[in-house]
Formats: sequence, structure tokens, C-alpha cells
Amino acid sequence: MPPILSFCGLDCSECPAYKALRKDDPAARAKAAAEWSKLYNADIKPDDVFCNGCTAAGGRHFGHCSECEYRACGQKRKVENCGCCDEYPCAKISKFFEWVPASKVVLDAEREKANAKGFGKKSTPKKAAPGKDAKKTSARKR
Repeated sequence: MPPILSFCGLDCSECPAYKALRKDDPAARAKAAAEWSKLYNADIKPDDVFCNGCTAAGGRHFGHCSECEYRACGQKRKVENCGCCDEYPCAKISKFFEWVPASKVVLDAEREKANAKGFGKKSTPKKAAPGKDAKKTSARKR
């Protein structure tokens, strides 16, 4: 199965919450809840461990999804992931790369794909502004 990328470049298809939902696996949810409760010093219940993937508009999402600044920004900008955003790499996602450097590699590759398709401001050719250049062109044609 190809990776399902989150806005920040994490692979949702490798996330325990995503896997547990896909497999309908109560034991996997319980294991993830116990591990995450300890890791994040939080009270995470197995019933909290469901997720359809960060970029999925509907369905269930893990609790952090509702407060994730990268997800909120990506949804607002209507991009597939941060690598496809005109502002990439912004200060916000660059800070995330300090914690998860592997995400930068993933999103840089996504950026290259977007550029190859002609998306993103780095690949968009600038149009000649009407005015002097347009007048010169029409004067040459006469």
C-alpha cells in the first residue's frame, strides 16, 4: 500500500491509530493507548485510538488532529500536504523538522513532484505585466 501522507509529512498508513481502524483491531488500539498514555503522560483510552488519516476530511481522527496546527493550515490552504504549499517551507513546518527531520525529506520530495506538475510558486512562470512590455511587443508587431 502506498504511503498516506499527513500534511506534515508523516506516514499515516504507519500510525497505530490508522492501522487499528483499518484492521478493526481492539488489541492494537489498547496497546497504542497504553504506549501513548505513558509516552505523553496522558489518559488515552483505546476508544480514542481511531484515525482515518490526517488529510481525510471525514471520518474519525485521533484527538491531536483537532488541534494540529499543520493540519489546520493545510486544510485552510487546500493543499495535499505542506510540500505542495506555495509557502513551503514556512517557519511553522521548519520548526517541525527540528523534531522530525525525516519529514523534511518526504516533503521535499513532494515539493519536487508538485514542481514537476507545475504547481507551487517556485515553478510558476511569471506573466508579463501589462504596460511597458506589452506596449513594446505590440509596437514591434506594427
